[in-house]
Amino acid sequence: MRFFLNSPFNKFNLTNLIMHQFIINATIQVIPIVQDKHPYEWVDEAIHIIQAAGIQYEVRPFSTELEGTYEQVMKVVNEVNEHLYAKKCHEWITNVQLQIRSEGDMTAEEKVGKYQRPVLKS
Repeated sequence: MRFFLNSPFNKFNLTNLIMHQFIINATIQVIPIVQDKHPYEWVDEAIHIIQAAGIQYEVRPFSTELEGTYEQVMKVVNEVNEHLYAKKCHEWITNVQLQIRSEGDMTAEEKVGKYQRPVLKS
């Protein structure tokens, strides 16, 4: 007997896998392993995908911080990877970190807001 993913008989029913709608905090880091063009050019393309996604983000030197629902964040991660694939990036590593709270929002402000300082201008 075959069980399909959304079958009520399947203990891995996809309807049970929908994440809550609270805000999660995440980072994404794209590391191109290529020599066809400078790696920063691929990273810039990934950042453009993130900017177009409509969720909160902050670009940092080693990764980009994301805030949104689980579905929104994972959609962005998927779009970045699909873009690199479609543009024929030969090889890359995508590092993703997620912090999820099951009963409420998890924001960067909550975690590091007390340590933030004004940006220094030259």
